[in-house]
Amino acid sequence: MNKGFINLKVFILVCLTSSLLLVSCKSKAVLVDAKTPIAADSIVTAEKVIQNHYGNKIDFSTLYIRASAKYKHEDNSQSVSAEVKIKKDEQILISIRVLGITMAKALITPLEVKYYEKINGSYFEGDYELLSQWLGTDLNFSKIQNMLLGKPIDDLTKGNYLFSETDKLIKLNSNESNGEKSFSFDAVRFLLKKQEISQPEKERNFEVNYSSFQEFPSAILPTGMTINAIQKTEKTTINIDYNSITFNEELNFPYSVPNGYDRIYIKQN
Repeated sequence: MNKGFINLKVFILVCLTSSLLLVSCKSKAVLVDAKTPIAADSIVTAEKVIQNHYGNKIDFSTLYIRASAKYKHEDNSQSVSAEVKIKKDEQILISIRVLGITMAKALITPLEVKYYEKINGSYFEGDYELLSQWLGTDLNFSKIQNMLLGKPIDDLTKGNYLFSETDKLIKLNSNESNGEKSFSFDAVRFLLKKQEISQPEKERNFEVNYSSFQEFPSAILPTGMTINAIQKTEKTTINIDYNSITFNEELNFPYSVPNGYDRIYIKQN
């Protein structure tokens, strides 16, 4: 695997996770108070946890986010700024900048992912099946959008989960043929605090931790997070700092690959 290929894998991982940058807004934001419950009854089943979690409001048409992120992969670390535009259920545009210069862009739609990066003059266009094989985890548009909003990557209403309580968190586990998924929630507002995908046989683990949330008129969104991705001996850690977010503005999604860039083709396994 050549150097450019590795750099692009790290870049797309940053793109798909660094846009979890959701904190400040032009409207007034209120830090979620963990002492204010949203349900009067005792939550003792997985079904009730899921119901209360999805009862948290997310009502918007577009989000415009500015943020900074730092990732570390082996001995390589990089600080970047990010601009993220989301048109709910339709498209996500992510621009990665260093010292104000656009170094990479990704356009994500329900059908495909497109991105390019400037250092190696490379670009990719492909569907989620190929990208999932490349990254080592199953992806689609809905999973990515959910991750950005602090929601479970899977639709929990369609699965079966084991229920447990640890360290003031409620945890739902799902064992599947290719690994294990777990989702941890706070015990008051049932906001997602952590989601994890583990594939021990392939020595893969992907984890997203949401440190806290803020409540806006349109949604309750994460205020910070840490992402850890491990594959065998390689580990990537991404820390997010949030700067600003605006709701429901009319947004443009410009994307075009600069002339002279080389297309990357991913071989099927």
